[in-house]
Amino acid sequence: MSATTEIRRPVPPDIRARKGGTPLVVLTAYTTPVARLVDPHCDIVLVGDSVGMVLHGLPSTLHVTMEMMVLHGQAVARGLSRAMMVIDMPFGSYEESPDQAFRNAARLMSETGAAAVKLEGGEHMAGTIAFLTRRGIPVMGHVGLTPQAVNTLGGYRVQGRGEDADRIRRDAAAVVEAGAFAVVLEKVPDALAREITGAVAVPTIGIGASADCDGQVLVVDDMLGLFTAFRPKFVKRYAELGQEADRAIAAYSAEVRARTFPAPEHVFGEEPVRK
Repeated sequence: MSATTEIRRPVPPDIRARKGGTPLVVLTAYTTPVARLVDPHCDIVLVGDSVGMVLHGLPSTLHVTMEMMVLHGQAVARGLSRAMMVIDMPFGSYEESPDQAFRNAARLMSETGAAAVKLEGGEHMAGTIAFLTRRGIPVMGHVGLTPQAVNTLGGYRVQGRGEDADRIRRDAAAVVEAGAFAVVLEKVPDALAREITGAVAVPTIGIGASADCDGQVLVVDDMLGLFTAFRPKFVKRYAELGQEADRAIAAYSAEVRARTFPAPEHVFGEEPVRK
C-alpha cells in the first residue's frame, strides 16, 4: 500500500454485514486527541450525548444541545481515519416529529461528517426511523435503558425483567423493521439480550447486556478510569488513569512549591548551547 492510499472507512451497510461475525468494537470519543487514540482499535466511534456528563459536568444527558454535539462531532472527526463515526441526537432534537428529526439529523451529518446518527426509543420512534432511513439518514437504534427517558423510567434501572421483557423485544424488532442498521441494547438481562441478538437481522451492540451481542460499547472515560463520579456495574476498568493523573498533578504541585521545578534543564540561558 502506498503512502497516499486512502483507507476505506466502514459505512453502515458494512456494519450491518458484520451480523454474527467478529464482534464490533465501539467506544465513545468527544475530542480530537481521544479520537486519535481509539481510531486504530474501533469499528465505530460514537460521539455520545454522555459528553454532557463526562466533560461538561451536567447531571444527565437531558441538558445536551445540538450545538454541543456539533462541536464535539467536528472535533472527533478530525481525529478519525479508520473508524466509522456515529453521533447521538440530543434530547428534544427528534421526538417532536419526523420532520424535526430529519432537519437535525441532516445538520449533524453535514456539519460533522458523521456516517450515521443514533437515537433512542423503540416502537414509538419506529415511524421516525423509517422516515429518516428512506431519506438517506442511516440510523442506529437504542432500546432498553434509554438515558434521555430517565425521568419516565424512574432512574437508571435494568429494563426488561419479567413481563417487561416483551416490551424490549417489541422495541428492538420495531426499530430494525423501520430500517436501523444496528441497535444498542442497554442495561437489559443477559438472557434477553442473547435472545434479541438471535432474533434480529442487524447487529446488536451491548452495554450492560450480554457478551453474545454482536458488539460492545463503553464510554471511553469509564473504561480508562478518567470519569470517577460513579461506576456502573457493567463498566470494566482497563486502566486507572484518573488515579495516575492525580499522582502526577500532586507531584507537580509539590515540586513547584519546593522550587525544584523547573530544573536547570527546563529553562533557557542567555546563549544557545553550541554543539
